[in-house]
Amino acid sequence: MKIQEIREIIKLVDGSSIEEFSYEFEGVKVKMKKSGSGKAQQISSSPVEATQTSKASEAPSAPAPAKEPKAEELVSQEAPEILVSDDSEYHKILSPMVGTFYESPSPDEAPYVQAGTKVSADQVVCIVEAMKLFNEIEAEVDGEIAEILVKDGQLVEYGQPLFLVKAN
Repeated sequence: MKIQEIREIIKLVDGSSIEEFSYEFEGVKVKMKKSGSGKAQQISSSPVEATQTSKASEAPSAPAPAKEPKAEELVSQEAPEILVSDDSEYHKILSPMVGTFYESPSPDEAPYVQAGTKVSADQVVCIVEAMKLFNEIEAEVDGEIAEILVKDGQLVEYGQPLFLVKAN
């Protein structure tokens, strides 16, 4: 599970009336619970371990053998409680379509923008290729690129955030 996917889940939980949320996917378990302030906190993010229980026996089962954690699990285990950062001060440039994200007009040219680049509303910041058509994506606001959320050549979904822009 990617950090961006976790961020999207946190935003959905924050915007809902749900007080507690638990999610398991591909061996990773994420639990979130809203704090008193109404903001979601990530309670834990850990690998799911399969345990077998028998109704005939009430004795606790032996712990599963330890497995080698993945790099992303190590990060989440080092800091199991994470307060959600508020990125509402940033404008999100969203992908208008499903396609492939390109940061430059061609492989041998410099990227359109980098973190820290000042942009104007009509400035091209990337290209999303869909069905052999190269669609130029504009900044939409005047400001500064705070973060690039996807990598060059990555597949993107409709509505997926591509950039965070600190608007002027």
